[in-house]
Amino acid sequence: MENTLIAFQNVWKTYQMGEVQVNALKNVSVKLGRGEFAAIIGPSGSGKSTMMNLVGCLDIPSKGKIFLKGRDISLLQESDLAALRGRTIGFVFQQYNLIPGMTALENVLLPLEIQEMDDRIAEKKAKELLNLVGLSDKMQNKPSQLSGGQQQRVSIARALACDPEIILADEPTGALDSITGQEVISILYRLWKEKNKTVVMVTHDLHLAQYARRHIQLKDGEMVRDSPNKEQISPET
Repeated sequence: MENTLIAFQNVWKTYQMGEVQVNALKNVSVKLGRGEFAAIIGPSGSGKSTMMNLVGCLDIPSKGKIFLKGRDISLLQESDLAALRGRTIGFVFQQYNLIPGMTALENVLLPLEIQEMDDRIAEKKAKELLNLVGLSDKMQNKPSQLSGGQQQRVSIARALACDPEIILADEPTGALDSITGQEVISILYRLWKEKNKTVVMVTHDLHLAQYARRHIQLKDGEMVRDSPNKEQISPET
């Protein structure tokens, strides 16, 4: 399927806990296509984080196959997988993961420097991204000088630096108050609606999940529901 970016085929993920094997994900098959806004939902321990790591190609399955843009990730060298992942996926984490000693601008520049982009072009792009997330006046501030919501917006700008097709957001508002969280989800919604990004969000917050167009529900490592969200809301409502 041409529009499929990520495909799971009968995916299992098993961890060894002492003498016991724990199946964190059990026989999951799912496709994520271009321009989707999907929420992976479920209670703590349901397998959400495991699935997010696999969707992000940060891990490989114990059984089954995962395809990223048609390529079986288990057959790729780590360097090739890292390069494909870097071009295709941008990550937004609950804890921001910004480098404390760097300014907001420098944090966003980092992935562009890794890609060896020309310095002037990279700085122009990083400034445009910070402007996109409403931080044009905070570019020289370090993380300690920013609120939680502002740090998360820097994290989103950094995730967009290499113009990925997919944004993976792991509990993106989990460390924020409700008002600030609303600002962050508004940005993710706009990226999907206006920039045609594929957004995949892990959340235990059912209200937050209502912004997504598709719900993938996990329970005890199994996918128990994969359906359109007929009651999708927008930040403006």
